[in-house]
Amino acid sequence: MRSKFDEQLKLLNKEMITMGALCEEAIALSVRALDTADTSLATRVPELLTRIDQKEREIEGLCMKLLLQQQPVAKDLRVISSALKMVTDMERIGDQSADIAEIITMANISAGEDILYIHDMAESVIKMVTNSIDAFVKKDAAAAHAVIDYDDTVDEYFNKVKAVLIERFSRPETDGEHAIDLLMIAKYFERIGDHAANIAEWVLFSITGRRGG
Repeated sequence: MRSKFDEQLKLLNKEMITMGALCEEAIALSVRALDTADTSLATRVPELLTRIDQKEREIEGLCMKLLLQQQPVAKDLRVISSALKMVTDMERIGDQSADIAEIITMANISAGEDILYIHDMAESVIKMVTNSIDAFVKKDAAAAHAVIDYDDTVDEYFNKVKAVLIERFSRPETDGEHAIDLLMIAKYFERIGDHAANIAEWVLFSITGRRGG
């Protein structure tokens, strides 16, 4: 019975990696669309969101099966309950990637070289998502702590984006709507970083029984 349970836990890890990869792809497509002003890339994100939502339901079903059909010990319960919390954050990451893609598509927006911080933010949050899921699979508390700490870097990038856009607003030739759209995109990336940090906190809970600390 335990061997079957362990096999299902391995499947859970595999499904979590798959969902994480879908989130990473959605973020990457959004930032590539922003970098290249290629709205066709942005239009592919909603399909990824559909797949992310489907994977969330599949993982929730697997977790419920583990809870109802097996007899998990306390440590197993922490892993399963953490996975259920983590997929909620991953689904929200998908939502926010789709929000970014919608702004790019509707406003036909792109970021110039003076807003490279947005690109840096996107690369950073992709790294955070990847590392948080990896920490869950490997039960690596130190890696989870590193993800949480790295959220400060994303926040610093957001503050730099705000500073650039505030300075831009002072110029008479500035397109205000374009600047506001860029600020909204940066804010969505900042929120994605927050969700990745939340995922890492649930990883810590799955390992230690405590979130953070």
